[in-house]
Amino acid sequence: MARPTKTREIQVQKPAQSLAHFQTKFNEGQEEDAGLLKPILIGIASVVAVGFIVGAWSVWQSSNIEKHEAALSTLEMEVEGDGLTPLPPAEVEKRMREHLGRLEALVNSAPSSRKAATAGLLATWRLTLDGKGPAPAKAEDAWGQIRLAQRALALGQVQEAHAQLDPLRAKATPGEAWAEAFWSSQLDADRLAGDRAQALKDLAEYKARFKGRGDAAPLESMIQSI
Repeated sequence: MARPTKTREIQVQKPAQSLAHFQTKFNEGQEEDAGLLKPILIGIASVVAVGFIVGAWSVWQSSNIEKHEAALSTLEMEVEGDGLTPLPPAEVEKRMREHLGRLEALVNSAPSSRKAATAGLLATWRLTLDGKGPAPAKAEDAWGQIRLAQRALALGQVQEAHAQLDPLRAKATPGEAWAEAFWSSQLDADRLAGDRAQALKDLAEYKARFKGRGDAAPLESMIQSI
């Protein structure tokens, strides 16, 4: 007797989702992604904004320092001369008195990183002119030491200038913003002392350290005057 045949249906695939259901799921995924992306974009925008503010502040601060240094250098040159022709101490003191007000204004407007050195120079001027005010304390940075050395050179005090310059020599490399001012002051001290041999050694050391990156012409002119 033949056995009845059973009909079996095997479902190998789920019924296809409707288009509307697919679009709903897709839109839900888009909304979730957008919800995650929004705080990420806000965070990136905040980092960019902070970076821009910090960069702008740094540029503004550097510009202020450069302007201050330029104004101070101009003032010192007017008082001390160009360094090639020594001025009598009496003439230097006369010019100090005439320009004292300008130096006071520079102290008041000096950036925080330069205020101590500029104030120290002002105290030195006052002590030189009237014997009033405290003697300037030890300079807090290289710029302050160079300022005091330049002031000593203007007054013909070579040993006092060396006391300020000598500790800076090892670090007077192209990586330091004050290095050019140091070597100019060093050659000026050699010129004032009349030591041509030492001046030639200092010029050679300057050229070796800067390797063509610095302008040696002003220093060479100092040596020619010795």
